[in-house]
Amino acid sequence: MATATQTMRKLLNDPEQVVKESLVGLAAAHGDILRVDFDSQIVLRAHAPREGKVALISGGGSGHEPLHGGFVGLGMLDAACPGEVFTSPVPDQMLAATKSVNGGAGVVHLVKNYTGDVMNFKLAAEDAADEGIDVESVLIDDDVAVQDSLYTAGRRGVGATVLAEKIAGAAAERGDDVASVAAIARRVNERSRSFGVALSSCTPPAAGKPIFDLPAGEIEMGIGIHGEPGRRREALGPAAQVADVIVEAVVSDLGAASGAKVLPFVNGMGGTPLLELYLLYGEIERGLRAAGLEPVRSLVGPYITSLEMAGASLTLLELDDEFVQLWDAPVHTAALRWGA
Repeated sequence: MATATQTMRKLLNDPEQVVKESLVGLAAAHGDILRVDFDSQIVLRAHAPREGKVALISGGGSGHEPLHGGFVGLGMLDAACPGEVFTSPVPDQMLAATKSVNGGAGVVHLVKNYTGDVMNFKLAAEDAADEGIDVESVLIDDDVAVQDSLYTAGRRGVGATVLAEKIAGAAAERGDDVASVAAIARRVNERSRSFGVALSSCTPPAAGKPIFDLPAGEIEMGIGIHGEPGRRREALGPAAQVADVIVEAVVSDLGAASGAKVLPFVNGMGGTPLLELYLLYGEIERGLRAAGLEPVRSLVGPYITSLEMAGASLTLLELDDEFVQLWDAPVHTAALRWGA
């Protein structure tokens, strides 16, 4: 009889222990950057807390790696709270992370707009405030595909999370106060729009079966990172056609003026190779320039995945001079590194 691991074709031991065992490997591979508190199930900077520095924390369900643990390090997060696969972390994790990295200058929580994340981060922030820690919470809700979903009230939080972690993380690194760091993160969210597509479903290890069925030759437009349905399902066309749909969705909602400088972030959902992501980026940049926008920075790669889902998303950020400066600032994490 085939084991569950063989049936799912995944490199697992026990499906129930996949998050904990993955964290063991993360700590072993990147011990110079981060450490893992296994009792609290949180990922921390190796030398946190840093006295006098605003700390930046995010978190959410596992299965989206490298989000969030892969972005813990210089210039980005001070801590990450990984829940079980596609499941929000609990308030105790978030409170432990907040206390562990608090350097006395306050803490900013970056919260993706999913019901469990919002509720649990709120409870943790209230408990931290009771212990005298100044916490600012920033809600990320950049997905234009659908207004409400299985996991949210309002728009989902997706790709702007990475951009906010990088840009607000650089602001915290340079010494901004807690209100300023939170304000920059909010401004990143306000000036970002995202839209994703899926070419396949994914299989959570504990479930052992795909979340949804997508017949060959079809594409789900506006998918969520947990397999939530999107706007519609249609026949899969050429990449140029898919790019046109994605670009129109984000550009029309963002409403940036002609000539605006932008950062397109083309994200892979886990099962789409870089060969295809770069092809898609080329089509997206063509579409953005045709719309009168000027890409001056970019990011391409699988940074917010959905296990092994095939698909991609575009997050478009309207830049200003400060955002460019903060984007270019040094970063050294497991998943992003430049200038350091």
